[in-house]
Parts: sequence; structure tokens; C-alpha cells
Amino acid sequence: MTENKNRAVAAAILPLVGGAGNITSIAHCMTRLRLGLRDRTLVQDEQLKALPAVMGVVEDATYQIVLGPGTVARVTPEFEALVEAERTATTSPTSPTSADELATQGAAIKAERKAKNATPFKLFLRKIANIFVPLIPALIGCGIIAGFNGLMVNLGLLPAVTPALAAIATGFMALIAVFVGLNTAKEFGGTPILGGAVAAIIVFPGVANINAFGQPLSPGQGGVLGALGAAVLAVYVEKWCRRWIPQSLDVLLTPTLTVLISGLVTVFGLMFVAGEISTAIGDFAGWLLSTGGAAAGFVLGGLFLPLVMLGLHQALIPIHATLIEQQGFTVLLPILAMAGAGQVGAAAAVYLRLPRNGSIRRTIRSALPAGLLGVGEPLIYGVSLPLGRPFITACIGGAFGGGVVGLFSQLGDSVGSTAIGPSGWALFPLLSGNEGAATMITVYAAGLVAGYIAGFLATYFFGFSKQLLTDFNVDTDTDTPAAAPMAPDAPDAPEKEPATL
Repeated sequence: MTENKNRAVAAAILPLVGGAGNITSIAHCMTRLRLGLRDRTLVQDEQLKALPAVMGVVEDATYQIVLGPGTVARVTPEFEALVEAERTATTSPTSPTSADELATQGAAIKAERKAKNATPFKLFLRKIANIFVPLIPALIGCGIIAGFNGLMVNLGLLPAVTPALAAIATGFMALIAVFVGLNTAKEFGGTPILGGAVAAIIVFPGVANINAFGQPLSPGQGGVLGALGAAVLAVYVEKWCRRWIPQSLDVLLTPTLTVLISGLVTVFGLMFVAGEISTAIGDFAGWLLSTGGAAAGFVLGGLFLPLVMLGLHQALIPIHATLIEQQGFTVLLPILAMAGAGQVGAAAAVYLRLPRNGSIRRTIRSALPAGLLGVGEPLIYGVSLPLGRPFITACIGGAFGGGVVGLFSQLGDSVGSTAIGPSGWALFPLLSGNEGAATMITVYAAGLVAGYIAGFLATYFFGFSKQLLTDFNVDTDTDTPAAAPMAPDAPDAPEKEPATL
């Protein structure tokens, strides 16, 4: 039954994006179906947004349809199967010219859009995100197992099983540098296994016998940052080798020289440098929250959504990964997650301030449960962002929530997350820190409540101008789950990565 439902969603989406012939690539992240399109003009945006299963759409390098966590992973295979079936049924050897012309036209449109919206810095940050985002499911799974195991150890339950759970939970983190190396080489255009081979040097126990800069190395020194640097270097060495080494010797010399040169530089340079940078990141994060936690939390919680809009939030992903690798948790994520709490509070206020607008109220009712669980796209794209001002007041709510969590860190109750990705109530199973579970849950819950209340009050009293109320507090068709129209003062839609709010 569920399979039929997912197939029905895929079947409803396909004709609205121009059919199989208009699809050049299919992928998905935690919440979005990401499509490469030949001709953007063939997409029927409004009809697509009106589908009950579609929470919103985002246009970036790919056309992104927000379906929500869990759903997107089930709909995507059905969508791929439908695309393949339609292509098989319509493929004809007599019409390659028109298909080539359509492909050329679509490629030109895509190139024009990418040139207009992309900058070298944002493209680099997108590469960084593409390296770490595939690791998120393992981080979440291992993080929850680690928390469950810690609870069992504290309660003295099943002592014969807890060592096995500890191995399951920590095995991935012990080798995360290898996975970063694989993904980095793939993203930068090299051979993934060579990137992984060079990054594996960092976690090899035998590096303890090597002296660099007058002191012995430690296995894991440099962590994910060292692995990232080592794999990027391996890609450039590999490309150089393939340019200059004769083809007859390429299969022998290129991998050998790539691993040898990159490995030596990693051992006698990158591990030390990356280790110092990693240590500095951890020390700075600790200092920031211990000395100015309330102010730092206020700023971080309030600015996270604008950072997302600018695409700069992707720079935080390797920082989160470094903190998790160093300390077992990232103290930044619970603060940044407060942006989602501000969204929830703002949406509740919008619901009360627009009693006649059945369309927006329907959107809020359907999106609020997902918002409470940390999936922020429906509230962002369907409510606060189109209205304009409520997006700003939602940021204010996030600032107050972040300030509360930061204040407790300043007082010594440090709360973090063992994984990247979830937020809202979904983050509770992943909480970790320097205090007991009850304290961590209390601190995080206090931040959420502060974000809800501040977001609600700021939006209720300051989120609407007279003109905005006049324009939007009108009777609408309550049977149509359409998003609110874009207000004149609304900012551009943010690019939202799988790390949800």
C-alpha cells in the first residue's frame, strides 16, 4: 500500500517537470528530490506546489522538490523507475536530431543560470557540503546507538552487550577520515579509492612511530580536515601524473606516485598543520561559549537562516565534523537548531493573525508537525519567507533560543549533538555534553521554548504591516493547499541543505 502511494507521488510529479525526456539527472538528499532539467520552461511550478506531497520547491544548480525526510528516499526509486520506463517506451532511432537540439537548449539554459547564481566561493562550499552530507546517515545512526549505549552503561544493564554497542557506535568515527578522503577525491574529480588510501594514513596506528616537526605523530591527528587536505592533494597529483606519464605506464606509475607523494606530504606536513587547526577550532568554540555564550548564541541562532540564504552555512559542516571527531559532539548545532524553533513560533503567530486566509492556515496546520520535528522547509517556503516580515521575526525567535542555550554553556552546562542533520524535537536522542541526560534535555528544551515564545511574540506584534494584513487577511479557497503569494518585501528563497531546521 505504501509502495503504491510512493509510486503515485512519483507519477504525479513526472509530467509536471516535463516528463522523462526533460530529466538529465536524479538524486536526493534527506528532504529533497533533486532533478537536472533540460528545459526549465517545461516545469509547471504552481501545479507542482499544489500536490499534497510537495512541501515546496527550490531552484539552484538543480531543481529541488521538497518531499520531507523518509518520503523522498521512497519516492526517488519509484521516480527513477518511471523515468526509465518512459524513456524505454518513447525511445526512437528516427528522432535523434530533435533530442540533441533539446539537450543543447537545456544545457545552455542551465549554464546561464549557473553562471548567474554561482560564485567560486559558493561553488567551493557546495563541494565541501557534497563531501560531508553523504556521511550524515551514519553519523545519526551511530550517534543514537552511542547515546543508548551510554544510558545502558550508566544503568548497569546488559554488561555483555554494551562493549559490542560501543564498537558499533565508534567504528565509523574511528575511520571517518577514510570516508572523507573517498568523497573528497570523487567531488574534486579524482579516483575515490586513491583519496581514501591517502586519508587512511591519518588513522593508521603506525604513524605513532613517525616524528614530524620534532614530535611524534598521533593516529588521527588532523582528523577530517587533514583527510580533506590529503585527498585534495592526491587529486592534483593524480591529474598531473595522467598529463605527463605515458599511457603505457599510467596504470603502474600514476597510483604509485599519487599515494607516495601525497602520503609523504600528509605525514610530514598536513597532519601537523591540520591537527593544529582542529585543536584551534575546538579551543575557540569552547572559549566562545564559556566566555560569551549568551551573546554568541544570540548571534548564531539569529543569523543562521541568513547564512543559509547566502549559502555560507555550508562552511560550518567541516567544523561540526571536527568538533564531533574531537569531543564526541558539536556544541554549535543545538544553538543553530533554534532557528527552527523561531520558525515554529512565527508560524503559530501567522496562524492567529490571518484568521480569514484559509490557504495559509491550512499550510501551517500541515507543516507545523514537521517543523516541530526539525523539518523547516514547509514553514520557510510556505509561510514565513513568502510573507517577508515573519521571516525576519522568525530569525529573532531563533536568536533568543540560541541565547538561552549559549547562556547555559557560559554557566558550565555544555550541550551538543553527536550528529549533524536533525534539529527540533528530533535532536533529543542525539544530545550529549558535559552533564547528565536530564540536564542536557532541560537546557535544550528551554532553548526551544524560548525560541517558540520569542518567534511568536515578535511575529504577532511586529511581523505584519497594515498593508500586509490588508493583502493577506482575506478569504481564500480552504480546499487548495497553495503556498502564500510572494510579498514585495520578501527576500530570495534560501538554499537549504539536508541539515534541516
